[in-house]
Amino acid sequence: MDTPEAERNPISTSSAPTATGVDFLTTEHVTVSGVTNEHVTVAGHTIDIAIPTCIQTITPDANGYLPPGTCHALWDYYPSFSAALAFTVIFGLLTLAHLYQSIAYRKKFCWVIVMASFWETMAYLFRSVSTRYQQNTGVYLVFQIFILLSPLWVNAFGYMVLGRMIYFFAPSRKVFGIPAPTLAAAFVSFDFIAFCIQLAGGSMAGPTAPADEQLRAIHIYMGGIGLQQFFIVVFVAFAARFQLDMRNVNSSRAQHDASWRSGWRPLLFALYASLICITIRIIFRLVEFSSGSTGVSNPLLTNETYFYVLEATPMLLAILSFNIIHPGTILVGPESEMPGFFSICMGMFRKRKEFKSLDESDNEEMSILRA
Repeated sequence: MDTPEAERNPISTSSAPTATGVDFLTTEHVTVSGVTNEHVTVAGHTIDIAIPTCIQTITPDANGYLPPGTCHALWDYYPSFSAALAFTVIFGLLTLAHLYQSIAYRKKFCWVIVMASFWETMAYLFRSVSTRYQQNTGVYLVFQIFILLSPLWVNAFGYMVLGRMIYFFAPSRKVFGIPAPTLAAAFVSFDFIAFCIQLAGGSMAGPTAPADEQLRAIHIYMGGIGLQQFFIVVFVAFAARFQLDMRNVNSSRAQHDASWRSGWRPLLFALYASLICITIRIIFRLVEFSSGSTGVSNPLLTNETYFYVLEATPMLLAILSFNIIHPGTILVGPESEMPGFFSICMGMFRKRKEFKSLDESDNEEMSILRA
């Protein structure tokens, strides 16, 4: 039995691109051929489907700039090369300063703040390059990952600083009954969890990704920075309790050495200042991404000034605060070197083995004596 032509080719399509402002659509003409058989007769008809598509009709300028919302446009404004370069230089100088201070004061854990400053430097370096190659999605994505994740390094450093302050200044070396090494390790672990979530969201939100995938990536990233802010709030409660404990401490050392009792204040205030700056930056990012991946209804996405005032400057001040009040100037001496969490765990494990060996030897001696 021969198959009717209408049943072999039931659908045919054709397309005609049209443009409306900066929103480009392709109209797909889907023709459904009629069907006739002994049971039914259906007449053929054509369906027009408007499908969003990308048709570049504007020639980029020398730097690759295209108006926001047009095809292949990566930026929602014309990015400033001079501003990006200026912050690259500033963060580069802060990186060198922190590297020098960590070596001069012999504080190994300060490699974390060096990394924070270095990541900020790389972020603005790639931003500077992106202002000159605005059609390069790879450079833009690398800039985005560095700028979105570098604050987490500053967070981790703050957690480590407070842990060492508790270990060095607090007579009990505890806050809320939690030992300083355990507290620092716990919050650094929480910070790493937030880092992984934000990395997943930031890497998915590439400029070439589909709109639905970008929106999902933004939601993941917002969840990550929301979690980061939650950890900061909890951490501030521990810092405030440490501050209260230090005001009430009446150890003999504090009575004979007033400078020891007051030495913690400048570093704690620098820590508070850093956390406030990070919080400002987090609020900015939450509001910025609340409208999705477009800046049509959100001026924070369409004005570069907001980026430098609410992102670049707070992070600059957060890192600079630890340049001005460096932990190495406060945490001085062998007692300031807090053992790591894993070192403490290994030490407890060794002590447990030693006690077990002593018990076994005691049992053997008792057995010999009884014999």
